Amino acid sequence: MLPHNEQEERVLILGASSGVGHTIAKKYAQRGAKVCVVARRADKIKALEAECGKECLGQVADMTVVEDMVRVRDAISAAWGGLDTIHVCAGVSALQPILSLAGSSSVGEDAGAEGIQAAVDIAGRAVQGNFNGPLVAALTFIPMLERTSSSPSILLVSSLAALVPAPTRALYAATKASSLLLYQALAIEHPRVAFTFVLPSTIEGNFRASAVDSGPVREADPNKYGLKTEYVAARCIGAVDRRETGSIVLPWFPNMLGHHLYYVWPSFVERIAAKKYNFKAA
Repeated sequence: MLPHNEQEERVLILGASSGVGHTIAKKYAQRGAKVCVVARRADKIKALEAECGKECLGQVADMTVVEDMVRVRDAISAAWGGLDTIHVCAGVSALQPILSLAGSSSVGEDAGAEGIQAAVDIAGRAVQGNFNGPLVAALTFIPMLERTSSSPSILLVSSLAALVPAPTRALYAATKASSLLLYQALAIEHPRVAFTFVLPSTIEGNFRASAVDSGPVREADPNKYGLKTEYVAARCIGAVDRRETGSIVLPWFPNMLGHHLYYVWPSFVERIAAKKYNFKAA
């Protein structure tokens, strides 16, 4: 269990305006922890700060902006003198097949230079949100964690897409996989910090509204069939409390089976993925 008192725990939540991050913030506040909530939308942060109470420190900031994260670090240092736990929950979605981004709508149709550049620009936004953001967070806060906490922890909310490829999710999967591998390597470089990676399948909510490519939602209604944010948030907090390290796939079955099966029977996993996302190759 967590070595320090729950009410003394100093927690930073990056991406707290909605979804899992929002729920994690409320759960920590309910048990009396000191919580710093960070997101880009001032109205959401103000409302969450009021909801979480006097031990909540609200910061309007963008995880991908270095100056913003340094400002958040300075605010935490001034208010609490350090940090124990970080939950990295922010990210962006992407929903279209790769060649569609370049305007290539039929088999064998060459994309023009303008279309290819448009696709590269869209990919850059996905990289910014799903890789650069976690990178900036790690660079900014790992030294503070190591210096000021007796039990430093970082939890990255990744995605099953980082393990199992799926059509229409190439950009999303590639960028989530890159940040997952980044943090897995950081776990080796910084053994005093407990690194946890939560990889859920589809979660309820409106995360797809963050899509950098404005693509349509192809799978079944996430609010009907997706994992509940309460469940994922509770699993994240519990994992940090128990200092579970490594990857936690939600749900474990059948998703871990799909991950391992891909290496021995990829065509089967590809058919299942295509069915889930209602995708038919031209």
